[in-house]
Amino acid sequence: MLLAIDIGNTTVLVGVIDDGKIIKSWRLSTARNRTTDEYTIIIKGLFKSATEVVSTSDIDRAIISCVVPSLEMVFVGSVKACFDLEPIVVGPGVKTGMAILTDNPREVGADRIVNAVAAYTRYKCAIIVVDLGTAATFDYITANGEYAGGAIAPGITVSADALFTRAAKLTRVELKRPSEVIGKSTRESLTSGLYYGFVGLVDGIVKRFKDELGRDIKVIATGGAAKLIQDASTTIDATDEFLVLKGLEIIDSLNR
Repeated sequence: MLLAIDIGNTTVLVGVIDDGKIIKSWRLSTARNRTTDEYTIIIKGLFKSATEVVSTSDIDRAIISCVVPSLEMVFVGSVKACFDLEPIVVGPGVKTGMAILTDNPREVGADRIVNAVAAYTRYKCAIIVVDLGTAATFDYITANGEYAGGAIAPGITVSADALFTRAAKLTRVELKRPSEVIGKSTRESLTSGLYYGFVGLVDGIVKRFKDELGRDIKVIATGGAAKLIQDASTTIDATDEFLVLKGLEIIDSLNR
């Protein structure tokens, strides 16, 4: 079985994959100050709580994608300690099967490439991948399976945090789709503005991608806010919360 770990700025997604099937997954908070020993204890605890499905002895391969440099070797060390394995770390020198057509391919986040690989492998067509996490990333993959660039914007949680931090009289609200666009209270107005403002950002950028490319293109969304935003979006065709894990499995198979 494969252990796949995606280390994001806010969340660490851990998944166990067996022949294309995700049999168990967990989401951890990203804590930059945690040590290898601490994450080792956490990972062992996850597997201990899931003994009816999987055990540490079932894991014979591991792969990591990471956008938090300080945690890369922390997790490499934890994987070694838990499973006695040397994990693949997605980065320069690792085969992805995808050409990167940007000015500096090394600048592109590992998670964006992994998502692109998974999306193209599944749909085999030109596609836009929207990842709605700490940052909202928009990536275009050509019909030939080439990563051709994209756009990056603040994620909805980052935007909300900035608003609540800088506006003393505004209180935090739940991120959800409001029943009405026009709020009758400050809380309702905040909920509406945050939600529909972000939906507008997503749809606006995707539409500009399509205008620049001169044609309609399939759009798949992933990340923590994907399903929430899809409810009101006019451009998102499908969501896949485990897109990055599926991409990691594909890349693992290319490097064995």
